Amino acid sequence: MDTHFEAINWGLSEIYWFRRAEGDLAQTLIAKAAEQTAGFFAWLESQLADRPWFNGESFGWGDLAVVPYLNGSVGHGNPPAAGSRLSDWLTRANARPSVAETTKEAGAAAAASAMPNVAELVKQGLFKREYRDHRLEWMIKSGGAQVVMDGLARDTIRFSPTFG
Repeated sequence: MDTHFEAINWGLSEIYWFRRAEGDLAQTLIAKAAEQTAGFFAWLESQLADRPWFNGESFGWGDLAVVPYLNGSVGHGNPPAAGSRLSDWLTRANARPSVAETTKEAGAAAAASAMPNVAELVKQGLFKREYRDHRLEWMIKSGGAQVVMDGLARDTIRFSPTFG
């Protein structure tokens, strides 16, 4: 989940929050993300099968590993299909006090951060984002090589530091 599905939501944040792509390029990346998300939803449905929780009869680590990524997808406009097992699972998971509280805290933290202004900070060259591993792979394979090239040219994208 965290090295594949997370990258999709991260890529959408690059478009929606950071405004790294606009016009046709943004639409291409958004469409790719929706297609990839649908694929993950199908896989997750197969893993959930007829069980109420990913762990089986009780809520557990499997559910905790999935819920933040699905909530991220919902926030980016890609919810599971209404009435699907996955949608029903997400409703149950989000109704749990621990999940509801954590989701509320995450929303408050995002609202209090500089996220609403981050696109302007990127435009001014005051915010540099690290592109690495699965996130860089997602951007390239989804058609966003120009996003990376533009970010490097503007010095608003960096890679992991050299150690030693």
